[in-house]
Amino acid sequence: MLDWIIDNLAIIMFVSLVGLLFSGFPVPLVLGGTAVLFGLLGYLFDVFSFIEFFNIAGRVWGTACENPIFVAIPLFIFMGTTLERSRIAEDLLAAFQVLLRRVPGGLAVSITAIGTIMAAATGIVAASVVLMTVLAFQNMVDRGYDKRLAGGAICASGTLGILIPPSIMLVFFGDMMRLSVGHLFMGALIPGLVLSALFIAFILILATLSPRMAPPLGAEMGPKSASAWVRMLMRSFLPPVFLMFLVLGSIIFGWATPTEAAGVGAAGALFLMLTSGRITWSMIKEVTRESTLTIGMVFGIVIGATAFAYIFRSLGGDDIIVSFVKGLDIGSWGVLFMLMAIIFLLGFFFEWLEITLIMLPIMYPIIGILDFGSHVTGQDVYLWFAIVIAVNLQTSFLTPPFGFSLFCMMGVAPKSLRMEDLYQGIIPFVALQVVGLALVMAFPALALWLPHAIFDK
Repeated sequence: MLDWIIDNLAIIMFVSLVGLLFSGFPVPLVLGGTAVLFGLLGYLFDVFSFIEFFNIAGRVWGTACENPIFVAIPLFIFMGTTLERSRIAEDLLAAFQVLLRRVPGGLAVSITAIGTIMAAATGIVAASVVLMTVLAFQNMVDRGYDKRLAGGAICASGTLGILIPPSIMLVFFGDMMRLSVGHLFMGALIPGLVLSALFIAFILILATLSPRMAPPLGAEMGPKSASAWVRMLMRSFLPPVFLMFLVLGSIIFGWATPTEAAGVGAAGALFLMLTSGRITWSMIKEVTRESTLTIGMVFGIVIGATAFAYIFRSLGGDDIIVSFVKGLDIGSWGVLFMLMAIIFLLGFFFEWLEITLIMLPIMYPIIGILDFGSHVTGQDVYLWFAIVIAVNLQTSFLTPPFGFSLFCMMGVAPKSLRMEDLYQGIIPFVALQVVGLALVMAFPALALWLPHAIFDK
């Protein structure tokens, strides 16, 4: 019995982690504590050297402190928080409502469009969902929209921020999978836009077939003169779109690295706040405080996950998993479907960051043994696999009972919105995300064409 425990200590470690994550303790402490506990057990069983604990500090320094790519994370967080507090997105939503006032379900389509632009401008899901809930949910209900559709559209469009670049998740992917963040950003752009298009198409079809669920806005809305239209576009529409171009365009055209582009985005967000005339010292302090709290949470999980991944590998976890996968005899596609199913199910209970930092180091060794023939070849497998995982992880924000976007929305939504309504509202959007995942798996060019077109010159 003791020999079996020693041989399978890494698997026991992983199962223990999953159980402890349900305990309610802070995730960084669970990750780090599990790592230390099983490191000590490995030392007692003579399969782990005590001196290896000192290697964890070096790994943390190299992963989270010395790595220049990770500098982008605090900058993107600061940029998103600044845009949220400066009410720039509020002006953008008002402009979209006017522009799409005659389109069936125009208000819901506006929400999806603003979610797409906010995703490309901030990359922070919580900020997008909370902001759009406060600005649009009651407005949609007052105009006759079904509250289930309103809630589902807001939550789904808000989740685009984790996929459409600049995405904090993709920055983590780049470091953990040894991939270029620029390639990941470009690889995720088309799949993100495909998801946005699927959401819009669903809303348009639903609003056309059932106008009572999403009635059109009045044609009388909006400016009454050409000059007023120009002022609205110049004030509310062009600034955030221009910021999106600065961030993504500087990467696409080779003007800046993703880290430098994050700095451009943070500076651009401050500039937009300044030109809007809403900048105050108290607002700057609040933005800095919220950004710091979010950054601290993210890097706390990074430190705990780094310790967990190191000790898991030292105890032979990689070898056990690779041997297990090879022994399944279900082929590369079978393995891929199994991994996607595991990630999808984990999304019901955990956030993307926890799933990424725990599962990606475990899955990474498996990628090298998969063979998809001519469907996708060479190093493209790693980039394609990363984008497939990213699209899959987006569903974790919507799937109950612990969908992060659902909690963000319920925290600020009126009491008239029940959680049951929101659960019903997100079902079609989760189904559309699965459709998007299937499309990226079936057509790798959706993830690979743009990176090759831009960087392979």
